[in-house]
Order: sequence, then C-alpha cells, then structure tokens
Amino acid sequence: MREIHVELISKTVERLCIESNYYLPQDVKKALQSALEKEESPLAKEIIEDIIKNQEIARTNNVPICQDTGLAVIFLELGQEVRLTGGDLNEAIDEGVRRGYKNGYLRKSAVDDPFMVRKNTGDNTPAIIHTKIVPGDKVKLILAPKGGGSENMSALAMLKPSDGVKGIKQFVLDTVDKAGSNPCPPIIVGIGVGGTIEKTTLIAKQALLRTVGEHNSNPDIAKLEEELLEEINKLGIGPQGFGGRTTALAVHIETFPAHIASMPVAINIQCHVARHQEAII
Repeated sequence: MREIHVELISKTVERLCIESNYYLPQDVKKALQSALEKEESPLAKEIIEDIIKNQEIARTNNVPICQDTGLAVIFLELGQEVRLTGGDLNEAIDEGVRRGYKNGYLRKSAVDDPFMVRKNTGDNTPAIIHTKIVPGDKVKLILAPKGGGSENMSALAMLKPSDGVKGIKQFVLDTVDKAGSNPCPPIIVGIGVGGTIEKTTLIAKQALLRTVGEHNSNPDIAKLEEELLEEINKLGIGPQGFGGRTTALAVHIETFPAHIASMPVAINIQCHVARHQEAII
C-alpha cells in the first residue's frame, strides 16, 4: 500500500489550475493552425490568426488565455492501492483550486446559490470532482476549466431508440446551429450516447478530453464523427460567428450501453479555448 499525503494533491491541483488557464494544449493549437490553412474566408482567417496570437501571448506572459477561467472540473483516477493521509481528499482538491485561482490571478466564477442570492464563493470552490477507482498505486488528475459560454450551449435529449443515427445527427446539428456564436467557435463537440441521464452527460464531457481529431476506435462511430464535423462546418457559423468553414475543430463521440427503451444523447460544447492539463502522482 502506497501512502500519499493530501498536501501533494493540493499542490498538484494548484499547479494544474494555473497551467490549464495559461497554456493551450498543443493538440488544440495544431488543430487551429490546420483550420487556418484550410479556411477560405479572409475574415475567418484573420480571426483564427488572432486566436493563435492570443494563446501565444498568454503562454509567453503567463496570463490567462481567456477572461472566463471557468469552473474547476476535475477527473480523478484513484489507485486502489493508495492510502491517502493528512486529511480529506475532496477538501484537499478544493484547497488546491483555492490556491490556484488566487495565486494565478484567475477569475473566480463560482456562486454558492445557483438561482437566488448567487453570491460569489470568492475562491472558485467547490470544484466539480468525478472520481474513478482504478487498479494500481497512483493518482491521476485531469483538470479541465469549463467556461460558462460554451457550457450554456450544451444540451441533453432523451431520444427514442427508433430515432437512430438520423435522430442523433439532427439533434447535434440543431444544437450547434442554435448555439451560433455564443460558445466562441471554432468549437469542439463532445457527444455522449447511452447510459442514463447522468452517465451520458458525463461521457460527453469526457469526450472533450480526447486529443483533438483523434477518432473513436469503433470505425462506425469514427465515420459518424467525420460526417458530423463536415455537416457542422457547412452551417457557415465560422470563427466567432462571422462566417466561414471553421465552425468546429472536432467532433468526439463516446458511447455506453443503454436500457432497451432509451437512447439518451448529450452534447457538451467546448469553445476554442479547450483547456485541460493532467498529472500523475
């Protein structure tokens, strides 16, 4: 049994909060560069160039890529041979978020009451923590700050199994079209199909963590990802909603077995600032 003091968890979360908000992942940067080369609209090309320039300024000057530094969403894989010492795991994660958002000069976006007083918690806690127990003696942390603009454009539908692929496609296209410029395109579209109402929304968000443009291992699902990306980019919304062929950089689909009577579909939209950093302890 390996022992890990929770202070190490706090320090790691603090670092990930700052790094994820300062440094755009290389796969996203590469996707933006590829989109720039393919884009035909002069205005759209100019906007993508500005987006690339913005993330370079953030990386060089150690400042946030975007003013919306998001809620701290944490995917935690806890090895079953790990014994945590020194305190409560969830409290340690919140302490890391608290320090990261303070020391990184990141905007605090969490309110303690979602529909009445809406008073800011002042430190961007509590974090949203998704915990999975796995074999081994390590702890893996993925921190993915999620901004309000893109999250607000996400959607869930309880489709009928008879709706099939056609129904999934229509729901995705309608959702992206309705979102328009609100989620700050070019976007990444995470799609979850199957499970239950909470499972499908979770796997949709997890789909956003995949390397941009990396397809599902199932060739039929990979084909659907390609078809949806092509159809989304035909909508003409374009970068920041000013038109062009680059509405989305990627479509990622994850699936899970479902009840015989159900076909839940969730869409989690991510803006072009597709931030996430990970660490293994």
